[in-house]
Amino acid sequence: MMKQGEHREPAKSFRDLIVWQKSHQLALAIYKASSSFPKEEIFGLTSQIRRSSVSVAANIAEAFKKRSNKDKVRILNISQGSLSETEYFLMLAHDLQYVDTSALKINADEVGRILEGYIKSIKNSSY
Repeated sequence: MMKQGEHREPAKSFRDLIVWQKSHQLALAIYKASSSFPKEEIFGLTSQIRRSSVSVAANIAEAFKKRSNKDKVRILNISQGSLSETEYFLMLAHDLQYVDTSALKINADEVGRILEGYIKSIKNSSY
């Protein structure tokens, strides 16, 4: 665990970002959970929730290579939108009683908090 005031090594790849790691784990968990959705949802909710959750991690990866902080933040905001979509689809899956989404919601909340912090740190480093 890092002590307050310590700085970690700059990430060399998007894979080094904790926010990407957590969002990737969320996407994997959503793929697994949605595999039990009813077959008639394959082109509906199953497809939608998978695409939105993958989009969160994919946009974080894309933003990593952008040169300007303004571009990074813009793409990370898209990631936040995809996360909100994912959170809605989790709510819908829960309300339809397709799967227990409580652990997935906790994971999504964590991704949201880390993503917000990541965006703030980019904005604070000479936006």
